[in-house]
Amino acid sequence: MLCIGLSPSIDKDCRALILGSMPGVKSLEEQQYYAHPQNRFWPMMADLLGEALPSRYEEKLAMLLDHHIALWDSIGQCEREGSLDSAIREERGNDFTALLQAYPAIRAICFNGGKSAQAFRRHNKALMRRPDIAFYAMPSTSPANARWRLPMLEETWRKALTEAGILCYTESKKSRRTIRPLPNHPHAIIDRRSICHLPSG
Repeated sequence: MLCIGLSPSIDKDCRALILGSMPGVKSLEEQQYYAHPQNRFWPMMADLLGEALPSRYEEKLAMLLDHHIALWDSIGQCEREGSLDSAIREERGNDFTALLQAYPAIRAICFNGGKSAQAFRRHNKALMRRPDIAFYAMPSTSPANARWRLPMLEETWRKALTEAGILCYTESKKSRRTIRPLPNHPHAIIDRRSICHLPSG
């Protein structure tokens, strides 16, 4: 079955980009990121950002944008039966060169799951060498990754988001507080030729 991904949720203030691989069947049906009720992404992000979990999808996107976090996927189009990443065939990557040119404030990219990281690396070798962007391969929030319970996911994602400086910049736009530029984090980019993997412990 031909699967075509969703448009990015992003604005000019976004400093971090979280990438999935390709939305699952439920998400494509609903045209919503992480629409499967057992996916831990939205509860996890609300907890990490210190927010109440919104009930409406538009409010969930706004919550992330308010904290300068964008969403998209590494794969723009593929053939796949069902929702498993292992079933993805004939993938085409999204155009991240154009995206990062249009939104130059992005300074950290987090991959939600191994397939997302793998696909991005395959299609964006030149971008992986950019010295001004930190890359983090994170455990998937998908229900298929059942061995990672929510507290484990939150601990590992919190480490990465903090190291990348993302959680330091979660002031609400409504607060009218000045958002400073993302600082240089010497430990955030370990190897510019590969993707950083943080220990789970």
